[in-house]
Amino acid sequence: MKYFFHILALAVSFNLVAQDKLPYQLYDKNGKKTTYKKMLKEAGDAEVVLFGEHHDNSVVHWLQLEFTKDLAEKKSLVLGAEMIEADNQKQLNQYLKGEINQKAFDTLARLWNNHKTDYKPLVDFAKSKNLTFVAANIPRRYASLVYKQGFEALDKLSAEEKTWIAPLPIAYDKNLPGYVKMLSMMGDHAHENMPKAQAVKDATMAYFISKNLKPNTVFVHYNGTYHSDNFEGINWYLKRQNPSLKIMTIATVSQKDISKIEKENLKLADFIIVTDEDVTKTF
Repeated sequence: MKYFFHILALAVSFNLVAQDKLPYQLYDKNGKKTTYKKMLKEAGDAEVVLFGEHHDNSVVHWLQLEFTKDLAEKKSLVLGAEMIEADNQKQLNQYLKGEINQKAFDTLARLWNNHKTDYKPLVDFAKSKNLTFVAANIPRRYASLVYKQGFEALDKLSAEEKTWIAPLPIAYDKNLPGYVKMLSMMGDHAHENMPKAQAVKDATMAYFISKNLKPNTVFVHYNGTYHSDNFEGINWYLKRQNPSLKIMTIATVSQKDISKIEKENLKLADFIIVTDEDVTKTF
């Protein structure tokens, strides 16, 4: 009888686990399951956190906000994002100070279509806590210019326009695996300026992160995961400027089965968020 109840308990336990549906699982860079608590603790020891996202992933956007709130209870923060461009810093500051409302901000700044659902909560948190929020990305028209004409086209910008990008000349290593992969993925549509347009974004975001670092403060930066995956992109430019900078990276991937990380997703970052591929998309 005792044996029967032991088997019954195991069966019930297995059934409960099978029903315990979770939208994501955290892993360390080596593929070992880890915890939110540990990720938060290590973030507190960093100077910069690069939080890589899938732009349309509702779970990751929720996690970014919760992570930021929890970290703010432990550390002083500066926030920044790829999703707001450097020439809109004035409008962003006006919104943060309450000088303009959301409607005016929407009108005056080039905000992403999913700003209200995915990034406004982060900006509003910064506003409520009087935190600096950095519009870190290069204005897209200049990235487009690099795609069409190469880095040389940036030399023709005005003095004011150059304040919205990383200082020239832009350092560039075409052999970085991420940039090489970008070209290979495009096949016949590949163009040598394509990774350069990516690099000028990475360089500019790194520049504005570095420019806004403060002692005893963590800079949390939200960006597409490809801008910091494999410790490249923004991370490469930050380390080039300051090799001793303490950076923690977070990557996002989607899988059908989140119970075990797929081999191709190993070593993308210090922490890897594996989300269920059926997670609701925000656009």
